[in-house]
Amino acid sequence: MLSAELRTRIGTLDLDVALDVPAGRCVALAGPSGAGKTTVLRAVAGLVRPERGQIACGEETWLDSARGIDVAPERRGCGYVFQDYALFGHMSAWRNVAYGLGHLPRGERRGRAHALLERFGIAGALADARPAQLSGGERQRVALARALGPRPRVLLLDEPLSALDARTRASAGRELARLLGELDVPALLVTHDFAEAALLGDEVAVLDGGRIVQRGAASALAAAPASGFVADFTGASVLLGGVRTGGGDGRLTAIELDGGGSVVAADRGEGAVAIAVHPWDVTVEPSGGAAVAASSAQNRLEAEVVTVTPIGNRVRVGLAVPQPLAAEVTQASVEQLGLVPGVRVVAVWKASATRVTPR
Repeated sequence: MLSAELRTRIGTLDLDVALDVPAGRCVALAGPSGAGKTTVLRAVAGLVRPERGQIACGEETWLDSARGIDVAPERRGCGYVFQDYALFGHMSAWRNVAYGLGHLPRGERRGRAHALLERFGIAGALADARPAQLSGGERQRVALARALGPRPRVLLLDEPLSALDARTRASAGRELARLLGELDVPALLVTHDFAEAALLGDEVAVLDGGRIVQRGAASALAAAPASGFVADFTGASVLLGGVRTGGGDGRLTAIELDGGGSVVAADRGEGAVAIAVHPWDVTVEPSGGAAVAASSAQNRLEAEVVTVTPIGNRVRVGLAVPQPLAAEVTQASVEQLGLVPGVRVVAVWKASATRVTPR
């Protein structure tokens, strides 16, 4: 078990974080740039010393500012995968891995390096290749093999997929998720991408303004965000408004939106609120047409198409209601409805798909 409680100031940011990571589990510390994610990672590794805090791995204390304990980075036994992988460009893949095996007799390092690389699918000519001759995914696997070579007590990963191009990122992410699932040590990674956090982490801890504002399974965070910030970070559209006094039908909450329009939600709320709805829960209908008879959706807002962006086999449609909203539809729907910027439509979704959180 890795446990850390850190309090320090970074510029104008007050970082105050407490987290634990059980052995064999991966926690993804996720949040926007400047939230303090990398500082947490570097503090665990011993590369940054917080003003106050405690860090422990199992029964061993690595940091206790009150007692003056601060174990040196090289004695903490952390495997660190850097954002750009930090491989030595003049060395072959196997020599990069062997570099971290200084605890072994020299004659054993090459065999151990090759065995590690084979575990990650780097063998033969690839093991003799230099980093510049490898693909982004292959470089990632070499960096991971190097980090795991000394049999670390904790694995730390800094934005592990950010150095990859879009085509490589999806396959490398799936492979990394599989590898993380096979480890028996605590793993802590940081990312600014919720989708990446959901793919790689057994749990996601959302960091905002130096504090963890919600932690749990990615599906739980998306289904029940604790705040408008978390909802927005998980990919939902967030609309601001206020609960209408006496509104609703006793079962639903009525919200007047800033800028015009109103919606209802199955969630309860009062006062100034933020509502969240995911793009895949929003459909689009022609403006001025009759409501679809079979639809049970109670939220219907006049909107203007702002953007039309293909995403895989779906199309993300940016809308103004007048606040920003997004819908996901099929390419067939785009063509049938003539969805292009400037077209007027109706955005439709169910009250049960509407999450209500405090602003």
